[in-house]
Amino acid sequence: MKIHDLKPAEGANRRRKRVGRGIGGKGGKTAGRGTKGQGARSTIPARFEGGQMPLHMRVPKLRGFNNPFRVEYQAVNLDTIAESGLDVVDPVSLLSKGLVGKGALVKVLGRGELGRAVTVRAHAFSRSAEAAITAAGGSIEVLPLPWGDRRPPAKGNQFTNR
Repeated sequence: MKIHDLKPAEGANRRRKRVGRGIGGKGGKTAGRGTKGQGARSTIPARFEGGQMPLHMRVPKLRGFNNPFRVEYQAVNLDTIAESGLDVVDPVSLLSKGLVGKGALVKVLGRGELGRAVTVRAHAFSRSAEAAITAAGGSIEVLPLPWGDRRPPAKGNQFTNR
C-alpha cells in the first residue's frame, strides 16, 4: 500500500450542506438563519458581542500579570535571630521585638551564623537555615499555614489584572 492508495473510510466525508438555493428542498428561503433580526443579516462580525465590550478589548495588553494567590513571607535571617537573644523564636516573639509585622508569615533564611541552640518556629525555612540551626544543636518546627492545605485566598478585587 502506498500513500496514493489511501482514502477515507466509506461515509467519513460528507458533502457540505448548500443552503439558500431555493424553496425546493431543506435549507431554502431563510437558509437556517431564522426570520429577520441581526443574526439573519450578513454584516455582523463574528467577534461582535451585542455592544458589550468585546473580549479582544477586555483582555489586558502588555502589562504583565500579578498572581492573586501569591504567598509572601517576611524573611528573618540567622544573624537577626542571633542578635535578638531569644531562646524560642516564633512569630509572636519576633513581633514583640519588632522584627516582623502583625500576621506575617515568617521564613527563616540562612545568612549569618548561630552560636547557640535555639528553638525556631516559623512557616518556612531555607535549606541552609535548617542545616545551620540543627548543626548548632537547635530544633526547628514548621508552623501550618493559616489557610490549611488549600491554596491561599485571592488578593485584590474584580479589577485586579484587568
